[in-house]
Amino acid sequence: MTGAGAPRVSILLPCRDAEPFLGACIESLAAQSEPRFEVLALDDGSRDGTGPLLRAWAERDARVRLVERDGSGIVAALCRLSGEARSPLLARMDADDVARPDRLAAQLRLLARRSGIAACGTGVRYFPRPRHGSGYLRYERWINGLTEPAAVERDLFVECPIAHPTLIVRRDAFEAVGGYRDTAGPEDYDLILRLSAAGCRMTNVPQVLHEWRLGPHRLSERSDRYGPDAFRRLKIAYLANGRIPAGRPLVIWGAGKVGKAFARGWLEQGGSAGRARSVEAFVDLDPRKIGQNIHGAVVLRPEDLPAFGASARPYMLLAVGTPGARSEIREALQALGFAEIEDYRAVA
Repeated sequence: MTGAGAPRVSILLPCRDAEPFLGACIESLAAQSEPRFEVLALDDGSRDGTGPLLRAWAERDARVRLVERDGSGIVAALCRLSGEARSPLLARMDADDVARPDRLAAQLRLLARRSGIAACGTGVRYFPRPRHGSGYLRYERWINGLTEPAAVERDLFVECPIAHPTLIVRRDAFEAVGGYRDTAGPEDYDLILRLSAAGCRMTNVPQVLHEWRLGPHRLSERSDRYGPDAFRRLKIAYLANGRIPAGRPLVIWGAGKVGKAFARGWLEQGGSAGRARSVEAFVDLDPRKIGQNIHGAVVLRPEDLPAFGASARPYMLLAVGTPGARSEIREALQALGFAEIEDYRAVA
Protein backbone atom coordinates (compact mmCIF):
# COMPACT_ATOMS: atom_id res chain seq x y z
CA MET A 1 0.00 0.00 0.00
CA THR A 2 1.44 3.31 -1.06
CA GLY A 3 0.04 6.78 -1.64
CA ALA A 4 1.14 10.38 -2.03
CA GLY A 5 -0.29 13.78 -1.19
CA ALA A 6 -2.65 14.99 1.48
CA PRO A 7 -5.33 12.46 2.45
CA ARG A 8 -8.80 13.03 1.03
CA VAL A 9 -10.39 11.07 3.86
CA SER A 10 -9.36 9.94 7.35
CA ILE A 11 -10.45 6.42 8.32
CA LEU A 12 -11.17 5.93 12.02
CA LEU A 13 -10.36 2.33 12.92
CA PRO A 14 -10.72 1.42 16.61
CA CYS A 15 -9.56 -2.14 17.34
CA ARG A 16 -9.89 -4.38 20.35
CA ASP A 17 -9.04 -8.08 20.30
CA ALA A 18 -9.51 -8.05 16.52
CA GLU A 19 -6.68 -10.45 15.57
CA PRO A 20 -8.91 -13.13 13.96
CA PHE A 21 -10.43 -10.65 11.50
CA LEU A 22 -8.00 -7.74 11.18
CA GLY A 23 -6.01 -9.22 8.30
CA ALA A 24 -9.06 -9.26 6.01
CA CYS A 25 -9.91 -5.68 7.00
CA ILE A 26 -6.37 -4.50 6.21
CA GLU A 27 -6.38 -6.30 2.86
CA SER A 28 -9.66 -4.66 1.92
CA LEU A 29 -8.27 -1.20 2.64
CA ALA A 30 -5.10 -2.05 0.71
CA ALA A 31 -7.29 -2.86 -2.30
CA GLN A 32 -9.20 0.45 -2.34
CA SER A 33 -9.33 2.10 -5.76
CA GLU A 34 -9.03 5.49 -4.02
CA PRO A 35 -5.49 5.56 -2.54
CA ARG A 36 -5.49 9.04 -0.99
CA PHE A 37 -6.53 8.23 2.56
CA GLU A 38 -5.03 7.96 6.01
CA VAL A 39 -5.88 5.30 8.56
CA LEU A 40 -5.96 6.21 12.24
CA ALA A 41 -5.79 2.83 13.95
CA LEU A 42 -6.28 2.59 17.69
CA ASP A 43 -5.45 -0.49 19.72
CA ASP A 44 -7.86 -0.09 22.63
CA GLY A 45 -6.30 -2.38 25.20
CA SER A 46 -6.21 -5.57 23.13
CA ARG A 47 -5.14 -8.82 24.82
CA ASP A 48 -4.39 -10.70 21.61
CA GLY A 49 -2.16 -10.09 18.60
CA THR A 50 -3.99 -6.96 17.39
CA GLY A 51 -1.15 -4.63 18.42
CA PRO A 52 1.63 -6.41 16.50
CA LEU A 53 -0.58 -6.65 13.40
CA LEU A 54 -1.24 -2.91 13.49
CA ARG A 55 2.42 -2.08 14.06
CA ALA A 56 3.50 -4.24 11.13
CA TRP A 57 0.90 -2.53 8.95
CA ALA A 58 2.09 0.94 9.95
CA GLU A 59 5.70 -0.01 9.25
CA ARG A 60 4.94 -0.90 5.65
CA ASP A 61 2.48 1.92 4.90
CA ALA A 62 3.11 5.55 5.84
CA ARG A 63 -0.62 6.31 5.56
CA VAL A 64 -1.28 4.32 8.75
CA ARG A 65 -0.88 6.11 12.08
CA LEU A 66 -1.20 4.24 15.36
CA VAL A 67 -2.83 5.50 18.54
CA GLU A 68 -2.78 3.46 21.73
CA ARG A 69 -5.21 3.52 24.63
CA ASP A 70 -5.87 1.45 27.71
CA GLY A 71 -9.31 0.03 26.99
CA SER A 72 -11.42 3.10 27.66
CA GLY A 73 -14.15 2.00 25.26
CA ILE A 74 -15.47 2.70 21.79
CA VAL A 75 -16.68 6.29 22.29
CA ALA A 76 -13.45 7.48 23.89
CA ALA A 77 -11.53 5.77 21.09
CA LEU A 78 -13.57 7.47 18.38
CA CYS A 79 -13.21 10.86 20.04
CA ARG A 80 -9.44 10.42 20.20
CA LEU A 81 -9.20 9.32 16.58
CA SER A 82 -11.44 12.05 15.17
CA GLY A 83 -9.38 14.65 17.06
CA GLU A 84 -6.19 13.49 15.35
CA ALA A 85 -7.58 13.23 11.81
CA ARG A 86 -6.10 15.51 9.13
CA SER A 87 -8.74 15.27 6.43
CA PRO A 88 -11.96 17.28 5.98
CA LEU A 89 -13.78 13.94 5.68
CA LEU A 90 -14.03 11.34 8.45
CA ALA A 91 -14.75 7.71 7.59
CA ARG A 92 -15.56 4.77 9.85
CA MET A 93 -14.38 1.22 9.47
CA ASP A 94 -14.72 -1.74 11.80
CA ALA A 95 -11.74 -4.03 12.28
CA ASP A 96 -13.80 -7.16 11.65
CA ASP A 97 -15.43 -5.97 8.42
CA VAL A 98 -14.40 -5.93 4.76
CA ALA A 99 -14.71 -2.89 2.48
CA ARG A 100 -15.22 -3.60 -1.20
CA PRO A 101 -12.61 -1.98 -3.48
CA ASP A 102 -14.74 0.94 -4.66
CA ARG A 103 -16.22 1.86 -1.28
CA LEU A 104 -14.17 5.00 -0.59
CA ALA A 105 -14.13 6.13 -4.22
CA ALA A 106 -17.90 5.87 -4.58
CA GLN A 107 -18.57 7.80 -1.38
CA LEU A 108 -16.07 10.51 -2.25
CA ARG A 109 -17.66 10.89 -5.70
CA LEU A 110 -21.08 11.29 -4.14
CA LEU A 111 -19.90 13.92 -1.65
CA ALA A 112 -17.98 15.82 -4.34
CA ARG A 113 -21.01 15.83 -6.65
CA ARG A 114 -23.58 16.71 -3.98
CA SER A 115 -22.26 19.50 -1.82
CA GLY A 116 -25.49 19.62 0.19
CA ILE A 117 -24.94 16.10 1.57
CA ALA A 118 -23.21 16.16 4.97
CA ALA A 119 -22.77 12.41 5.42
CA CYS A 120 -23.27 9.17 3.54
CA GLY A 121 -23.03 5.45 4.01
CA THR A 122 -23.22 2.55 1.57
CA GLY A 123 -25.25 -0.54 1.01
CA VAL A 124 -24.21 -3.51 3.16
CA ARG A 125 -24.13 -7.28 3.02
CA TYR A 126 -24.05 -9.34 6.20
CA PHE A 127 -21.71 -12.32 6.46
CA PRO A 128 -21.82 -15.15 7.31
CA ARG A 129 -25.28 -15.03 5.77
CA PRO A 130 -28.08 -14.99 8.38
CA ARG A 131 -30.85 -17.55 8.27
CA HIS A 132 -33.80 -16.81 6.00
CA GLY A 133 -36.35 -14.48 7.57
CA SER A 134 -34.00 -13.11 10.21
CA GLY A 135 -34.13 -9.54 11.46
CA TYR A 136 -30.64 -8.98 10.05
CA LEU A 137 -31.83 -9.62 6.50
CA ARG A 138 -34.80 -7.29 7.00
CA TYR A 139 -32.46 -4.59 8.27
CA GLU A 140 -30.11 -5.20 5.33
CA ARG A 141 -32.95 -4.79 2.80
CA TRP A 142 -34.24 -1.71 4.61
CA ILE A 143 -30.96 0.17 4.84
CA ASN A 144 -30.00 -0.74 1.26
CA GLY A 145 -33.19 0.99 0.11
CA LEU A 146 -32.38 4.33 1.76
CA THR A 147 -30.57 5.86 -1.18
CA GLU A 148 -31.93 9.42 -1.13
CA PRO A 149 -31.95 12.05 1.64
CA ALA A 150 -35.76 12.06 1.74
CA ALA A 151 -35.80 8.32 2.45
CA VAL A 152 -33.22 8.69 5.22
CA GLU A 153 -35.24 11.48 6.83
CA ARG A 154 -38.50 9.54 6.43
CA ASP A 155 -37.11 6.48 8.22
CA LEU A 156 -34.88 8.36 10.66
CA PHE A 157 -36.69 7.02 13.74
CA VAL A 158 -37.17 3.44 12.52
CA GLU A 159 -33.53 2.55 13.19
CA CYS A 160 -30.13 4.08 12.47
CA PRO A 161 -30.45 4.76 8.70
CA ILE A 162 -26.70 4.68 7.98
CA ALA A 163 -24.63 1.63 8.87
CA HIS A 164 -21.99 3.07 11.18
CA PRO A 165 -18.96 1.20 9.75
CA THR A 166 -19.82 2.65 6.31
CA LEU A 167 -20.19 6.27 7.44
CA ILE A 168 -18.29 9.18 5.88
CA VAL A 169 -19.14 12.58 7.35
CA ARG A 170 -17.90 16.06 6.54
CA ARG A 171 -15.72 17.16 9.41
CA ASP A 172 -17.24 20.63 9.68
CA ALA A 173 -20.74 19.15 10.15
CA PHE A 174 -19.39 16.53 12.58
CA GLU A 175 -17.70 19.15 14.73
CA ALA A 176 -20.65 21.55 14.55
CA VAL A 177 -22.88 19.01 16.33
CA GLY A 178 -20.26 18.05 18.90
CA GLY A 179 -18.80 14.86 17.42
CA TYR A 180 -19.24 11.57 19.25
CA ARG A 181 -20.79 11.65 22.73
CA ASP A 182 -21.00 9.01 25.41
CA THR A 183 -24.72 8.85 26.26
CA ALA A 184 -24.79 5.23 27.53
CA GLY A 185 -26.63 4.48 24.27
CA PRO A 186 -25.72 3.88 20.61
CA GLU A 187 -23.14 6.55 19.77
CA ASP A 188 -23.63 6.16 16.02
CA TYR A 189 -27.40 6.73 16.12
CA ASP A 190 -26.96 9.65 18.50
CA LEU A 191 -24.60 11.30 16.00
CA ILE A 192 -26.97 10.72 13.07
CA LEU A 193 -29.94 12.15 15.00
CA ARG A 194 -27.96 15.26 15.96
CA LEU A 195 -26.86 15.77 12.36
CA SER A 196 -30.48 15.54 11.23
CA ALA A 197 -31.66 17.90 13.97
CA ALA A 198 -29.06 20.42 12.75
CA GLY A 199 -30.54 20.30 9.25
CA CYS A 200 -27.86 18.08 7.68
CA ARG A 201 -28.88 15.93 4.73
CA MET A 202 -27.66 12.34 4.56
CA THR A 203 -27.95 9.40 2.20
CA ASN A 204 -26.43 6.06 1.20
CA VAL A 205 -24.55 5.13 -1.95
CA PRO A 206 -26.95 2.80 -3.81
CA GLN A 207 -24.42 -0.03 -4.15
CA VAL A 208 -23.45 -2.72 -1.67
CA LEU A 209 -19.86 -1.77 -0.85
CA HIS A 210 -19.36 -3.11 2.66
CA GLU A 211 -19.28 -6.64 4.06
CA TRP A 212 -20.62 -6.48 7.62
CA ARG A 213 -19.49 -9.38 9.81
CA LEU A 214 -21.93 -11.06 12.19
CA GLY A 215 -20.98 -12.95 15.32
CA PRO A 216 -21.03 -12.95 19.13
CA HIS A 217 -17.94 -10.71 19.22
CA ARG A 218 -20.01 -7.71 18.03
CA LEU A 219 -20.61 -4.96 20.59
CA SER A 220 -24.22 -4.77 19.47
CA GLU A 221 -24.64 -8.38 20.57
CA ARG A 222 -22.92 -7.98 23.94
CA SER A 223 -23.81 -4.54 25.29
CA ASP A 224 -27.11 -3.11 26.53
CA ARG A 225 -26.14 0.26 25.08
CA TYR A 226 -27.10 -1.16 21.65
CA GLY A 227 -30.26 -2.95 22.79
CA PRO A 228 -33.89 -2.11 21.93
CA ASP A 229 -34.45 -0.15 25.15
CA ALA A 230 -31.45 2.10 24.48
CA PHE A 231 -32.59 2.82 20.92
CA ARG A 232 -36.13 3.55 22.10
CA ARG A 233 -34.90 5.99 24.75
CA LEU A 234 -32.84 7.83 22.16
CA LYS A 235 -35.73 8.04 19.68
CA ILE A 236 -38.07 9.39 22.33
CA ALA A 237 -35.55 11.98 23.51
CA TYR A 238 -35.18 13.43 20.01
CA LEU A 239 -38.87 13.18 19.09
CA ALA A 240 -39.85 14.99 22.28
CA ASN A 241 -37.39 17.77 21.50
CA GLY A 242 -39.37 19.58 18.80
CA ARG A 243 -39.94 16.82 16.25
CA ILE A 244 -43.67 16.56 17.02
CA PRO A 245 -45.86 19.63 16.37
CA ALA A 246 -47.20 21.25 19.51
CA GLY A 247 -50.92 21.32 20.19
CA ARG A 248 -51.79 18.13 18.30
CA PRO A 249 -53.15 14.99 19.99
CA LEU A 250 -50.50 12.28 20.09
CA VAL A 251 -51.62 8.88 18.79
CA ILE A 252 -49.63 5.63 18.77
CA TRP A 253 -50.42 3.32 15.85
CA GLY A 254 -49.86 -0.12 17.29
CA ALA A 255 -51.54 -1.60 20.35
CA GLY A 256 -49.23 -4.60 20.48
CA LYS A 257 -45.97 -5.20 22.33
CA VAL A 258 -43.94 -2.62 20.39
CA GLY A 259 -46.57 0.11 20.57
CA LYS A 260 -47.21 -0.40 24.27
CA ALA A 261 -43.50 -0.30 25.07
CA PHE A 262 -43.04 2.88 23.06
CA ALA A 263 -46.00 4.56 24.75
CA ARG A 264 -44.78 3.50 28.18
CA GLY A 265 -41.32 4.87 27.44
CA TRP A 266 -42.80 8.09 26.11
CA LEU A 267 -44.83 8.67 29.25
CA GLU A 268 -41.94 7.77 31.56
CA GLN A 269 -39.33 9.89 29.76
CA GLY A 270 -41.64 12.84 29.28
CA GLY A 271 -42.48 12.89 32.95
CA SER A 272 -38.86 12.59 34.08
CA ALA A 273 -37.88 15.41 31.72
CA GLY A 274 -40.62 17.69 32.99
CA ARG A 275 -42.37 17.81 29.63
CA ALA A 276 -45.01 15.12 30.02
CA ARG A 277 -47.36 14.80 27.08
CA SER A 278 -50.10 12.24 27.18
CA VAL A 279 -50.87 9.62 24.57
CA GLU A 280 -54.43 10.46 23.54
CA ALA A 281 -55.23 7.23 21.67
CA PHE A 282 -53.93 4.07 20.03
CA VAL A 283 -54.81 2.73 16.57
CA ASP A 284 -54.83 -0.92 15.57
CA LEU A 285 -56.14 -3.14 12.79
CA ASP A 286 -56.98 -6.04 15.12
CA PRO A 287 -60.74 -5.87 15.82
CA ARG A 288 -60.18 -7.63 19.17
CA LYS A 289 -58.22 -4.61 20.43
CA ILE A 290 -60.66 -1.89 19.35
CA GLY A 291 -62.20 -0.17 22.35
CA GLN A 292 -59.58 -1.42 24.81
CA ASN A 293 -57.93 1.05 27.17
CA ILE A 294 -54.10 1.22 27.29
CA HIS A 295 -52.29 3.64 29.58
CA GLY A 296 -55.56 5.55 29.87
CA ALA A 297 -56.05 5.84 26.10
CA VAL A 298 -58.65 4.13 23.92
CA VAL A 299 -57.77 1.92 20.92
CA LEU A 300 -59.35 3.24 17.69
CA ARG A 301 -59.94 1.90 14.19
CA PRO A 302 -57.94 3.62 11.39
CA GLU A 303 -61.14 5.06 9.93
CA ASP A 304 -61.79 6.85 13.22
CA LEU A 305 -58.68 9.02 12.80
CA PRO A 306 -59.96 11.82 10.53
CA ALA A 307 -62.64 12.72 13.08
CA PHE A 308 -60.39 12.27 16.12
CA GLY A 309 -59.32 15.44 17.91
CA ALA A 310 -61.81 18.24 18.30
CA SER A 311 -59.48 21.13 17.52
CA ALA A 312 -56.43 19.64 15.77
CA ARG A 313 -55.42 16.72 13.57
CA PRO A 314 -53.74 13.93 15.49
CA TYR A 315 -50.03 13.33 15.14
CA MET A 316 -49.17 9.65 14.89
CA LEU A 317 -46.15 7.53 15.75
CA LEU A 318 -46.16 4.19 13.94
CA ALA A 319 -44.88 1.56 16.39
CA VAL A 320 -45.58 -1.85 14.87
CA GLY A 321 -42.92 -4.53 14.67
CA THR A 322 -44.63 -6.96 12.28
CA PRO A 323 -42.64 -7.38 9.02
CA GLY A 324 -44.34 -5.51 6.18
CA ALA A 325 -46.71 -3.60 8.46
CA ARG A 326 -44.98 -0.25 8.01
CA SER A 327 -45.74 -0.03 4.28
CA GLU A 328 -49.35 -1.15 4.81
CA ILE A 329 -49.92 1.50 7.46
CA ARG A 330 -48.38 4.18 5.25
CA GLU A 331 -50.75 3.25 2.44
CA ALA A 332 -53.72 3.39 4.80
CA LEU A 333 -52.73 6.80 6.16
CA GLN A 334 -52.15 8.19 2.69
CA ALA A 335 -55.64 7.05 1.70
CA LEU A 336 -56.99 8.86 4.77
CA GLY A 337 -55.28 12.10 3.73
CA PHE A 338 -52.35 12.10 6.17
CA ALA A 339 -48.84 13.15 5.06
CA GLU A 340 -45.67 11.52 6.35
CA ILE A 341 -43.48 13.63 8.66
CA GLU A 342 -46.10 16.38 8.62
CA ASP A 343 -48.73 14.11 10.23
CA TYR A 344 -46.91 10.97 11.30
CA ARG A 345 -43.54 9.25 11.66
CA ALA A 346 -42.54 5.59 11.76
CA VAL A 347 -40.67 4.69 14.94
CA ALA A 348 -40.37 0.92 14.45
